[in-house]
Amino acid sequence: MAFVTGLLLIDAPASALNNLGNIPGEREENTVGVKVITTKAGAFPYVSAQALRYWLRTTLERRVPGWEASPIFREEKIAYTDANPIRYWDDDIFGYMRAPGKSDTAKKSREQMTTLDEATPVKDTITRASPFRVSTLVSIAPVNLTNDFGVMSRHEGNPVPHEHQFYRTTLKGLFSLDLWACGTFSYRNRTGFRNLDDERVRLITDIPNVQHLATDQSYRLPKADRIERVKALFSGMAQLEGGAKQTLHYTDVSPALVIFAVTNGGNHIFHHTVGANRNGLPEVKIEALREALRVFADSILSPVYVGWVKGYLDEARAGFEQFVAEHNATAADAGLPSIHLSHPREAFTAFVESFDQHPEWMD
Repeated sequence: MAFVTGLLLIDAPASALNNLGNIPGEREENTVGVKVITTKAGAFPYVSAQALRYWLRTTLERRVPGWEASPIFREEKIAYTDANPIRYWDDDIFGYMRAPGKSDTAKKSREQMTTLDEATPVKDTITRASPFRVSTLVSIAPVNLTNDFGVMSRHEGNPVPHEHQFYRTTLKGLFSLDLWACGTFSYRNRTGFRNLDDERVRLITDIPNVQHLATDQSYRLPKADRIERVKALFSGMAQLEGGAKQTLHYTDVSPALVIFAVTNGGNHIFHHTVGANRNGLPEVKIEALREALRVFADSILSPVYVGWVKGYLDEARAGFEQFVAEHNATAADAGLPSIHLSHPREAFTAFVESFDQHPEWMD
């Protein structure tokens, strides 16, 4: 099975992209803190995987034509999407869980929901593990958090003080997409594996050219439809928007650097190719990348796409460009994958276009 395996860096020069609310015990009661991992080495600011997925989902809805977002329904204490991956690309790629509440309160709540009339009917619990996986975005090195003190003073009387934290760092995150799972839905009656109930099986079997994988107890959408969804996802990755405190710390969260490829297996082969140098600055570890390309040569099914914004770590980029030129000159003879170096948006665009020549990646 093939996966799209990659990592990305977000340049956060003075940012507070994911916050945890008020910090008890601070000098101001309304002091807002950032999410941070505290270790003996120091404080590592982070952005939760949930936040990153939210950024991407909203970007897809706003910026990618044709993206089918799933509607959300709310009962008294739970919320869920329509859980219809046949119709909604969002449910297919990002997964879902829909378990009708069995309490009298939950049943009464559903009865009062007029919007639920628009939902795909469901009587049993259905779930889908997301084919698209992301890590937490974590600072590549420990940093000192900055506390910014401000006041609201556009009124008569005493000013109202407020305070919040922010940081300067580079955030690193991993992503992986299971291409086989995209557009492939199980009806196996097993906890965690039942994507389709009887109603959804009926819906998918009405679609022309749907493939029935009887051995796997699954149905699969036509390959062209599956490819369209994958291409849309990575078109959205190229335009990523989001983040908290943007009115005060406007930060471009689109990747400043990204490395990815189609691989035969879900293990992340690029994780250790980017880290921090002794000064805490981001560094592409060329020897680690060289080793990954050699060791996993038989598992890399596509060129290795590297997107790197000019103006970001320019001195390091110059050395990397030399490495790429030397590597590509001998890669074919050595049986190694080539490296495609460009701007991150161009890298994602080239990758999206390559799917038309490599539909076998979806098998």
